[in-house]
Amino acid sequence: MTGYSGSIVGSGKIMNQLNSHRFSGLITALVTPFKDNAVDYPALENLVEWQIQSGVDGLVVCGTTGEAPTLHWDERLKIIKACVSKAKGRVSIIVGTGTNSTDLTVSHTCSAAACGADAALIVTPYYNKPSQEGLARHFETVAASTTLPIIAYSVPSRTGVEFTVNTLDRLAQIPSIIGIKDATGNEKGAEQLRCIFGDRFLLLSGSDETACTFNLSGGDGFISVISNVLPHIYVALRDACRQDDWSTATYIDKKLQPIYRAFALDTNPCPVKYALKHRREMSDDVRLPLVPVSADTAANIRQALDHMGSDGRNPECLSLPTLAWRV
Repeated sequence: MTGYSGSIVGSGKIMNQLNSHRFSGLITALVTPFKDNAVDYPALENLVEWQIQSGVDGLVVCGTTGEAPTLHWDERLKIIKACVSKAKGRVSIIVGTGTNSTDLTVSHTCSAAACGADAALIVTPYYNKPSQEGLARHFETVAASTTLPIIAYSVPSRTGVEFTVNTLDRLAQIPSIIGIKDATGNEKGAEQLRCIFGDRFLLLSGSDETACTFNLSGGDGFISVISNVLPHIYVALRDACRQDDWSTATYIDKKLQPIYRAFALDTNPCPVKYALKHRREMSDDVRLPLVPVSADTAANIRQALDHMGSDGRNPECLSLPTLAWRV
């Protein structure tokens, strides 16, 4: 679904406005810190607290950036519980529960609910490439198994499948399916979907590179990888988008271009883990089959981060009076 178009069959539901507000804004797709190939829970809890203090609205745990495919079952449960406990309701905890097995996705989603998650982020099934009917039944089956709000996740570059508009509309009829994380890279996605769905579906960008345009064109927020290491900048970007302040938002987006280019040199989450090592002294360990970034990529990331200044608050880079940085 590189471009959303087409007419909608059926009248649809009115999206739960409480859920819409609760899961909008800036949501960080959290890394899972490892040390000697084990989950580093103290580092995870410190990262959660720093994100909350920086002003984010929510956290995605056990998602793509969290290296979910490499996590053992007991690790997943412990990570969710640790994040829920640390957050203490201050931000929403959204858990990545999607797999390419409907039964396993149901199990993951129900377990996340039992651990205190606020919502589930469910990716389209990958590798087995279901039809649109299969996609719809997959999400309908999961939704019938839980009371958790569900955000559908479209990332065709990783899964090989995309939603059609009619499939999305079919899912939008289900009260617990509240929106979509759009990681298609389509800058006009929010504008196109807003024209089709109005306010009855939550629209979240899943791509840092297109988050600014997506949100200024009708999006409700963004799920960001780079905000792991630059939360202050993304809080400012969120605020500018909420205020329809095109000047500030596009200024910030322009300043982030070197970061986008550097992080695109390797597979997520390898670059952001190196960035956290450089800025926050966290380990950049990843689990196989991923490996740490090369020396050349590391140098590019350092250069891009140093351009932004300490914690992304370099007054020479971001000196607009509208940017009220949080300490």
